[in-house]
Amino acid sequence: MLARLKTFTLLGIDAISVDCEVDISSSAMPKTILVGLPDAAVKESTHRVERAIVNSGFVKPQERVVINLAPGDLPKQASSFDLPVALGVLAASGQISLEKFDQYAVVGELSLEGITRSVKGVLSMAIEASLFKKKRGFVVPRQNAYEASVVEGLDVIPVDSLAQAAGFFASEIEIDSTPSSVNLIFEQFGQYDVDYQDVRGQESAKRAMTIAAAGSHNLLMMGPPGSGKTMLAKRMPSILPALLATESIETTRIYSVLGQLPKDQPLLARRPFRSPHHTISNAGLVGGGNPPSPGEISKAHHGVLFLDEIPEFNRKTLEVMRQPLEEHSVTISRALRSTKFPADFMLIAAANPCPCGFRGDQRRPCHCTPAQTQNYMSRISGPLLDRIDLQIEVPAVTYDELESQLPEGLSSKTMREAVDSAREVQHSRFKMNNTRYNSQMSSREIRFYCKLNPPCRQLLRHSVETLGLSARAHDKIIRLARTIADLDSCGHIEEHHLAEAIGYRSLDRTHHP
Repeated sequence: MLARLKTFTLLGIDAISVDCEVDISSSAMPKTILVGLPDAAVKESTHRVERAIVNSGFVKPQERVVINLAPGDLPKQASSFDLPVALGVLAASGQISLEKFDQYAVVGELSLEGITRSVKGVLSMAIEASLFKKKRGFVVPRQNAYEASVVEGLDVIPVDSLAQAAGFFASEIEIDSTPSSVNLIFEQFGQYDVDYQDVRGQESAKRAMTIAAAGSHNLLMMGPPGSGKTMLAKRMPSILPALLATESIETTRIYSVLGQLPKDQPLLARRPFRSPHHTISNAGLVGGGNPPSPGEISKAHHGVLFLDEIPEFNRKTLEVMRQPLEEHSVTISRALRSTKFPADFMLIAAANPCPCGFRGDQRRPCHCTPAQTQNYMSRISGPLLDRIDLQIEVPAVTYDELESQLPEGLSSKTMREAVDSAREVQHSRFKMNNTRYNSQMSSREIRFYCKLNPPCRQLLRHSVETLGLSARAHDKIIRLARTIADLDSCGHIEEHHLAEAIGYRSLDRTHHP
């Protein structure tokens, strides 16, 4: 007798539908055969499934069992096939009915006693399941039901055990579907517990952070230890626009596939903030492995990637970010196939001005030689600096600023209101294009949306020729000036907008006489 169920496997962060076919036929010797390019974890599932069937009160077939996971040329990973295989064996051996198999997709891992265990990537699987018009719902372990329920139009059936799942498919018990609670999740987890009002002084740095957030520009902060660079960076998500539901699902899929979703939070409600250590490897930063898995730049999708002490990172590791910074995605290629991961993030980096950190500090002497300082800063390549729109200095905070009784500086709420206003202007500007932010404008869009008057052209010419700025830096200055003008609610780029944008290109200048 043949039984067929719909289940899923993961390829990168995408779910691929798999037909789980189980055929039982008479044979002199009981034997279980698993085909369909299963990996070691899937092959081992036959032993788990056999004991789960027996320990759940069912009868193990004493015949020839052939399990096929189609398509046969697609490698199958993970242990999410346990539950569909077990249900297929029970149906093929006549112990439960086949009637509901056409209505539901199934995933889940089983313990030896038949209890279901959570699996990775359920959100991607639920999205794929919702595309099948003939499928009413999705049967998942109870631990994954809350996560799968965020997908609308899909009945998510939570099960605690193989026996319960068998009872559901045999129509012996009714199980209520898990209701969706997306709005409640955003209300409960969408608030930030940090505020720019906590940062004393550094009002000019806050201005730069506002500009960066408004146009989704990359930013580098240079300053001595303890000047507040990390505090400024950690508060960046608090001034970015609220995470949209579509953006949240895109980012949550990455964490779901990695099994790194926060406990009792099936959907990310805040923009991610990732801060990897400087010892991170290439694969850890951009993704890799076999099979490929997402790296830190993908975990920061729709959020912020903060590289503290960027000169301490391996230079080759930093260089692999150059393409993702331009393309907003990363492709990991292997011999048989390539996998594409999203990587639309804001890069914020911080660095000391020299190895000791005190160059330019009026209170503490710097003992670094010019050669040591130059060697330290040369760890950040020119092409990478070209891709960073704002390069600012964050000076040490004085005692008077720390103890000042004057009203506190800009708050996250005030800065976010300015950012939201500028983003609305960009939304109206690019509503007919694929571009979303000023930082993503192509050269053609720059010529169309960023027309410069003669004084602005003369100022830009002087800057490019005397400061040795590259063609990429030229375009980034114009994009940045467009964002500054948007913050000022100005339809045209004025000379002072351009002058401010040029002032933020402080580190990639070749000081011509």
